[in-house]
Amino acid sequence: MRRTRFTHAALAVLLTLGAGLAAGATPASAGDSAAKAPASAGLLTAMQRDLNLSKAEAEERLTAERRATALEPKVRRAAGTSFGGTWFDATAGRLTVGLTPDATPATLRDVRATGAAVRTVTHSARELAATQARLDKLPAPGGVSSWHVDPEASTVVVNVVAGEQADNDVRQFTARAHRAGPVTVRHVSAAPRTLAAGTVGGDPYYTGNVRCSIGFSVYGGFITAGHCGQPSAAVYGWDRSYIGNFQGSSFPENDYAWVNVGSGWWTVPVVLGWGTVSDQLVRGSNVAPVGSSICRSGSTTHWHCGTVLAMNETVNYSQGAVRQMTKTSVCAEPGDSGGSFISGDQAQGVTSGGWGNCSGGGETWFQPVNEILNRYGLTLHTA
Repeated sequence: MRRTRFTHAALAVLLTLGAGLAAGATPASAGDSAAKAPASAGLLTAMQRDLNLSKAEAEERLTAERRATALEPKVRRAAGTSFGGTWFDATAGRLTVGLTPDATPATLRDVRATGAAVRTVTHSARELAATQARLDKLPAPGGVSSWHVDPEASTVVVNVVAGEQADNDVRQFTARAHRAGPVTVRHVSAAPRTLAAGTVGGDPYYTGNVRCSIGFSVYGGFITAGHCGQPSAAVYGWDRSYIGNFQGSSFPENDYAWVNVGSGWWTVPVVLGWGTVSDQLVRGSNVAPVGSSICRSGSTTHWHCGTVLAMNETVNYSQGAVRQMTKTSVCAEPGDSGGSFISGDQAQGVTSGGWGNCSGGGETWFQPVNEILNRYGLTLHTA
């Protein structure tokens, strides 16, 4: 970025990366990443604070999660039609795979040979995905917060705002949901909202009277949340100098966008620590499974960590539903929209919305990074 306000020791490194990695950098594989340090000191500090871990426990967890992330595609192939989903068991430090009762002895043997733990589940991942797809076609009232597949419970979870369960529209939705397939209704504290904010001086970018946060650098620009700006809208940096324009934006249904970078600004493969923690290099975008630790950087609340709670969740904002989101236990506040979600050194997605705050806690959703890259034909800028 142009005239950035990096004020910590990484300044010289970032300037070198900005000039030297603009061409020829390629995403690292999970194996390459595993050979490097598990995370920056700042990321480990944030995990210790938010997940109540010691430094050794945080390092051990990141290493185990990296193994689980690399293992997931192999497990999915080995399970075949009996595949019921995967999740990371933080207590055991290993990937767990659900297999339906019709799994053959050969399938069971092949899955166990990968090193993953095995659990019997009632429904296949395909059946649960089909149920969620049926729910996606239903009009959802405001009292219905979201819905997602829970592979460990082998059900589609419909989250209803506490106190709204007796509402006629909510009752009608949940009744239709139960008829769609295996569904469980749970109660949540509040409805989700997007996390854009009005103009506040000294933060990373503005469009109109909205302040949002940069997600991840891509070659030619950066990705962020779609609700932060419409296509062609001008974008200005923390110092109010012109950066570029929204080249693509989608919200609702999706919540992603990308902005071109020019006028003296440049991109770097870094998630900012905002002077609170060390900056984190981005080395790839391997997807962390449910149960993994994950951290978020945003212009309002800086670094916070938690765990991945669910994937492919449909979130029912007041502006409309957004599909294929990932839910986390990380807190966020207005102005954090668009900011980076990262697991170890692997980019995960851009902050969309949530409920609660970083004083009392809450939950936050992000749009997965690989979906954004694929949609716009972008390449993640990696170290």
